[in-house]
Amino acid sequence: MDTHTHDHHHDHDPLGLSHTHDHGSPTGPPPSKLRVALRFGLASFVLAGAVLAASAIMVGAGTAVVVTQFGKPVRVLTEPGLAWKLPAPIEAAIPVDLRLRTTSSGLNDVGTRDGLRILVQAFVAWQVPDEPADIQQFVRAVRNNPDEAARQLRSFTGSALQVTASSFDLNDLVNTDPKRVQLAAFESRLQAQLEKQLRQTYGVAVRQVGIERLSLPETTLAATVSRMRSERETIAAQRTAEGLREAAQIRAEAQRDSRIMVADAQTQAAQIEAASRREAAEIQAKAYTADPQLYMMLRSLDTLANMVGPNTRLVLRTDAAPFNVLVQGPPTDASK
Repeated sequence: MDTHTHDHHHDHDPLGLSHTHDHGSPTGPPPSKLRVALRFGLASFVLAGAVLAASAIMVGAGTAVVVTQFGKPVRVLTEPGLAWKLPAPIEAAIPVDLRLRTTSSGLNDVGTRDGLRILVQAFVAWQVPDEPADIQQFVRAVRNNPDEAARQLRSFTGSALQVTASSFDLNDLVNTDPKRVQLAAFESRLQAQLEKQLRQTYGVAVRQVGIERLSLPETTLAATVSRMRSERETIAAQRTAEGLREAAQIRAEAQRDSRIMVADAQTQAAQIEAASRREAAEIQAKAYTADPQLYMMLRSLDTLANMVGPNTRLVLRTDAAPFNVLVQGPPTDASK
């Protein structure tokens, strides 16, 4: 085997330096290994980013996130913000909508306590509360499907309407007197019944219950109209009787007051008459005392005026009293 040695000698080196090229001892790694290292580092960075992205959970306002580990719920996140979990398939995140929803029961034919039928439709405002136990119950019961929850809620509401209506008479719900209508009590009892059932079964909280529509079937409508007519007639008869009673009382009071007034007037008239007679007697006494003859003549004339009328014909002696004064004149006082 031949050995070849390649030596470069530079004889002409004006600066006294020698430059030797040795191609047999390299100073760095080969270019192929460097590219592999760069690719490996980039792949590791991308993988780390993917793992972080798969582990990040963003909890928005009005929502909650149920974290499951191999399909089993392990924790519930309700605070808005960024949270973390293990990447899939170890842990998974299930978002749950916590916003308020409304569901209508549809028109239900139910019976009242007095045996009549009514058609009633109610609405229910509900939501999943931000309690971990209720959120997990909702996810288990309806598989986090709000449409399924609304369907189940309509069924529950129809049953609750039947039970609640059986506690009220028809005139408690349909009445011409607003004071007798108990729709508020009906809604409160319906809400109390739904709250207990839905919270335990589905983890749903009932926020409000209201009556959307209430109507009457034909037979119930006829019975209701007849009842209202009877009530109106009864009220009219009561008011008529009250009016007659008040009128009789007013007449009795008026007659009593009139009798009292007449009695008072008669008493006052008698007092006035007595006073006038007394004053007349006093005046007559004074007149007689002042001029007895003139008094007697005037009294005679008064007596004559009372005895003789327009159609009276009398034949009397003129020399007898009281007519003698017409012929003889008033008597004269001899002393004068």
